[in-house]
Amino acid sequence: MYEVAIIGGGPAGLTAALYTARSGRKTIIIERSMPGGQAALTSWIENFPGFPEGVSGPDLMMKFYQQASQFGAEMITEDVVSADLRDDVKIIKTTGRAIEAMSVIIASGAQAKKLGVEGEERFQGRGVSYCATCDGAFFKDKKVAVVGGGDSAVEEAIFLTKFAGEVHIIHRRDELRATRILQERALENPKIKFIYNTVVEEIKGNKGVEKMLLKDVKTGELREEAMDGVFVFIGTVPNTHWLEGVDLNQGGYIQTDDFLKTNLPGVFAAGDVREKFLRQVSTAVGDGATAAMSAERYLGEK
Repeated sequence: MYEVAIIGGGPAGLTAALYTARSGRKTIIIERSMPGGQAALTSWIENFPGFPEGVSGPDLMMKFYQQASQFGAEMITEDVVSADLRDDVKIIKTTGRAIEAMSVIIASGAQAKKLGVEGEERFQGRGVSYCATCDGAFFKDKKVAVVGGGDSAVEEAIFLTKFAGEVHIIHRRDELRATRILQERALENPKIKFIYNTVVEEIKGNKGVEKMLLKDVKTGELREEAMDGVFVFIGTVPNTHWLEGVDLNQGGYIQTDDFLKTNLPGVFAAGDVREKFLRQVSTAVGDGATAAMSAERYLGEK
């Protein structure tokens, strides 16, 4: 029996674990892969306070994990299959066990949204990727596409110029949505080219990605573009498919109040998995601390 079970070991979950474990609560973190979640796959983070020169995502997340661990938080690497969160004792079923807890903080984050076009699934891992940090080195001197126009897409495009010979940013609108400083860096980078008002219709190839079928959204014109790789950064989908009984919005994100309480007593949500305005490491940290203190108050009242 744990006092606090935290589902997800990203920045929100690790911060929550730091707070609850430091408060003396018996805490377990359930993480399906590695500590840090999406942040651990980010090559460089420049907007987290305290690091004026920037810091690598994996290094920062490892520090989060070490700090939570030193106060006694446990972590297991397993997938959550289902959870019964309605009663006083919450039961979380993973791929390896059943865990009982008096309170639960859901910090399961979100995963990359897919294009949903022909060839995407077929070539995933063979030219189609959702993580430039993971796969960029495989495309040395190659021609690659980055699909998307937000901060993540532009950041990853800039990162890919360390390896690729050409990086083409494909965006459905006539201007990027990324912050101005990132746009300026991309525009100044001679390896980055822009394809505006365009969507991907199909990804083609034999053993791997060889070309893309592109469509001009204004004229409807179709054309093929030779490409060695495709990196997709068009948003995220919350990891809530396993949840039952917790109120979600239309996009599948968890709805919370200002104290990060869900509609179920003793169940809280933090980070990218919940309905919120901004999804950054800094906001995830704030969420984790708030959810932890709300759980602490709930346990105290119980």
